[in-house]
Amino acid sequence: MALRPFITLFVVTAFQVFSRYLEILTKKESASEEQIKLKQEINQLLKEASSLSTPSTFAQAAMLKRKAASKEKELNKIQEEKEKAKKSFHDQYTESLRIAKVLVYSMLIWAFWSTPIASVPQHILQPFGKLVTWKSPDASTGYYAVGIIPWLVLTSRVSKFLCKMLPEDLFV
Repeated sequence: MALRPFITLFVVTAFQVFSRYLEILTKKESASEEQIKLKQEINQLLKEASSLSTPSTFAQAAMLKRKAASKEKELNKIQEEKEKAKKSFHDQYTESLRIAKVLVYSMLIWAFWSTPIASVPQHILQPFGKLVTWKSPDASTGYYAVGIIPWLVLTSRVSKFLCKMLPEDLFV
């Protein structure tokens, strides 16, 4: 009985860590060689166009600017395709994580529905004792019984807060 709250806390924290890892993974953007090459070409074309500032080279400068604009469109197209692929990856794994979380939480609720997850003294529960405890304290020990649903809510909030405090480079 003493390990029930800690096991539940560990399971909930594991889900929060996986969720945070997916969030950081989707934020992280790495440029491909093709994208880097295109950016360099665009910069080179724009530098050449800006160096041609005389009226006799206006046509050549305009042509270089049009080439740069077409390369920018190509770069945007590549970035959009990459973004769609990343979003698809994120959606797929987020949905599977959500389903796993619902199943595990349901199993925990089913397992601990009729029994308390923990028994604690009243002073630990202040000022929210009535929200997380069952009816009244145990007559023999004077401890209050904590139910599974309030415990899951509490551990979810605490683990989410702790995961947000972890540095992003820890997950990479």
